[in-house]
Amino acid sequence: MQQNPPDSQPDRTVARFGRSAPKRNIPMLCMYSQNMIRVPYPQLGDIVAQLGFEGVDLSVWIGGHVDPRVTNVDLVRAFESMRGSGLEVPMVSTNINTPMDQTVYPVLYLTGHSQVPLFRLGYWPYNDGVPIEQRLFQVRIELQQLLSLAQRCDIAAMFPNRAGPFVGNSVWDAQTILGPLDPQMIGYYFDPAEATAEGGLGGWEAALRLALPRLKAISLQDFYWKKDGDNWIMQKCPLGEGMVDWQKFFSLAAASGFTGPISLHVEYGPQNVLGAVTKDLEFARAHIQKAWSR
Repeated sequence: MQQNPPDSQPDRTVARFGRSAPKRNIPMLCMYSQNMIRVPYPQLGDIVAQLGFEGVDLSVWIGGHVDPRVTNVDLVRAFESMRGSGLEVPMVSTNINTPMDQTVYPVLYLTGHSQVPLFRLGYWPYNDGVPIEQRLFQVRIELQQLLSLAQRCDIAAMFPNRAGPFVGNSVWDAQTILGPLDPQMIGYYFDPAEATAEGGLGGWEAALRLALPRLKAISLQDFYWKKDGDNWIMQKCPLGEGMVDWQKFFSLAAASGFTGPISLHVEYGPQNVLGAVTKDLEFARAHIQKAWSR
């Protein structure tokens, strides 16, 4: 595996999707395993493969497909099960946001040494009463400690953007933290729906352009604003039925040369989960093939 010589500076001009990016001409479509949380992981791989996915974005948290408290029992078995169904596991999604959690190192160690190159971090909420700059400093310290662990485990981190009172909601704030860090060790897990909700007409595009040089993975979901009493809420919906400008989004991602994994999220509570996944997968595949064929 290619690494920087001890005295050299990392190349900050080239996006790397994990420690060593597979040579692909088009992104890998992955099922976010939480979509089918009722299906145990030993049966999940065959279903996902039959649906037409290439990979799995495995949820690793309490309530996910693998409980981090029993990592030694289930995590490697889950990877083996997915690969036995002909699927790749390019990443796992976690709630990791502090180095103090005793489950962090086992999860990172077993994931990295199982040749899974990427893990998605959890979220850092903004705390009421804590100044923004102070909160960003706190997150920067915790993140640097987590990256030290990740480097020992040969795995790279992904910082997610999430609309609402979270660090990274607009990407600008996360960039102040990630900017000086090695892009081989940390980049973005970018969600265009969350960026559209937070950025409106043009903010989502500015956020994407900022994230593209170190984009590691993409999360796919759609939404529209819904009135709930006196409040407006993000109503998740099937791809193409919401507010995301998919043609422009995929065109920008393709033009950047991105070929990392894309994780399909189905979080709008459909009655027929398999039917909803199939429909969203067909939508995503058509747009990806069109954008990357250019």
